[in-house]
Amino acid sequence: MQRTIREPVSVEGLSLHTGNPVRIVIKPAEADSGYVFKRVDLPDEPTVQVSVDNVRQTERATTIGEGNVKVHTVEHVLAALRGCGVDNALIELNANEPPIGDGSGMFLVNEILKVGTVEQDKAVSFFELREPVWVEGEDGAYIAAWPDQNFSISCTHVSHTGLFTQYFSWQYDIKSFVTEIAPARTFVFYEELVPLIEKGLIKGGSLDNAIVIRGEAVYSQQPLRFENEFVRHKIFDMIGDFALFPKRLKARVVAARPSHFLNVKFIREIQKAYKNYLSHLMPLENIPVGEGALDINEVMKILPHRYPFLMLDRVLGFQDDVKAIGQKAVTMNEAYFQGHFPGHPIMPGVLQIEAMAQLASILLLRKAGNAGKLGYFMSADKVKFRKPVMPGDTLIIEVEMTKARGKIGKAFGKCYVNKETVCEGELLFALVDG
Repeated sequence: MQRTIREPVSVEGLSLHTGNPVRIVIKPAEADSGYVFKRVDLPDEPTVQVSVDNVRQTERATTIGEGNVKVHTVEHVLAALRGCGVDNALIELNANEPPIGDGSGMFLVNEILKVGTVEQDKAVSFFELREPVWVEGEDGAYIAAWPDQNFSISCTHVSHTGLFTQYFSWQYDIKSFVTEIAPARTFVFYEELVPLIEKGLIKGGSLDNAIVIRGEAVYSQQPLRFENEFVRHKIFDMIGDFALFPKRLKARVVAARPSHFLNVKFIREIQKAYKNYLSHLMPLENIPVGEGALDINEVMKILPHRYPFLMLDRVLGFQDDVKAIGQKAVTMNEAYFQGHFPGHPIMPGVLQIEAMAQLASILLLRKAGNAGKLGYFMSADKVKFRKPVMPGDTLIIEVEMTKARGKIGKAFGKCYVNKETVCEGELLFALVDG
């Protein structure tokens, strides 16, 4: 389920680029509201919704805005929220840029951990990548992503001098984010300082909130927190910039020399992939559709069933890995219509139950460690048949896992035709080795 911060937290400090004193207050927000910045220093206290469509600038930081209202350097705040599992938050600022803290995300993460989070009444919305996505930058920089059941980043970073080549691979987990990613601090190369100052940037920068690299030397008020701290901070920035896409991404991401510009370019491609995914779904008014659709070939890779007993044409999507929606086009070519019944063809109710059982099996078979197993239908309870299903109907199947322990799964399923329930029931099934 979605989560928001349990109670407001506030932090004061200097902003990195403008150098102004600023106070940030992170407050709970309603489910499905995402992340919203609020400029309480301006008349009418305007807000800016966090969205890749609202990105205004990506030089050394990510700036978002709506109209004339802008918020600079949002990536650290967004990374802290996303990494800590906060889906919805109102972020109030009394300036145009959040405080930089010590250059890492820990000054915010610690405050979030103190108050904790609270579960909300809406499920998290995921986008499970369907096709590889690839973007390129200058000097061999790139970000690529492949479909995966989880979210992970493998990143390589190297300086323009070829020194400090670092690599780190990380899979999303709140605990590991707090210990392995959030403490990594921002850094800058000595030869970049003058150009940045001439552009009016890093006015609040110091060795208290940034690491300076000059040749082979590293300057900081504190020792390095990790041997590969620089590449870990790059992953931290990527997490923040990826939060510009409103859905949680399921993908294996590989990056070399990422930047805010490249991160945003990548997320724009992810958004295109998501819109393309939606465009290929059959428009089903008032039927909820989740992420991760499977076509018939992908269905047959999971289920052993074949003609005439494969009761799914495709899976329309999954919601939070506990709910699935499938589709079956019922035609006169179905073998069972020859005898059920001649002159009055009706789809047998037991096959509607089988369709629900097959969809429920896919839900369980998708979980780690279950690949290659078989789903055995064990029992059906509280089954009701409400209306006949005939040739020409499109059967929409919906199942929700209510219990899954080891190899045993229990689900509640429904079948619809033209938005009306035609059958429903509770299903019990078990997984066995194939």
